Amino acid sequence: MDIHAALLSQYAAALRMMRRTIENCPDDLWNDPAFGNRFWHIVYHTLFYTHLYLSPSEAEFRPWERMRESYHFFSAEPEPQGGFPREFEPYRRAELLEYQVLLEQSLEALVQAVPLDAGSGFSWLPFNRMEVHIYNLRHMQHHIGQLIERLRATTGSGVGWVGMGR
Repeated sequence: MDIHAALLSQYAAALRMMRRTIENCPDDLWNDPAFGNRFWHIVYHTLFYTHLYLSPSEAEFRPWERMRESYHFFSAEPEPQGGFPREFEPYRRAELLEYQVLLEQSLEALVQAVPLDAGSGFSWLPFNRMEVHIYNLRHMQHHIGQLIERLRATTGSGVGWVGMGR
């Protein structure tokens, strides 16, 4: 059994589902203030943490070039140093699709970078690298499901399941 291949497949599938949610989001839902966390913000949060936890460690994390300070936090999370911007300037759909593609293209190198039995690389995650991947995939699907349900409730149409990638 090739565990790395299975992880790559599941990350690719989840990222493809994320891409479909971004593409299928109507313009008026993208930044709809009726929801506590706006659609684009959930997308960015999910992509940011996917990227972070695919990195070998917190110290080795190389943020996306369009990263905006503190945008990865939701208001219910602990305040980052300096607090939150009063109003987040939304990321455009094209920007977040670009980030999604960057992650797809980086997957293989990032998944292979750290042995699965090594430590997490993150002081707040007290488990090995294999569990970081499971944790990361669960986090992705939690938010992708949230976005799909929002699409379904708003438009009557969701996003189809992707069982495997590559």
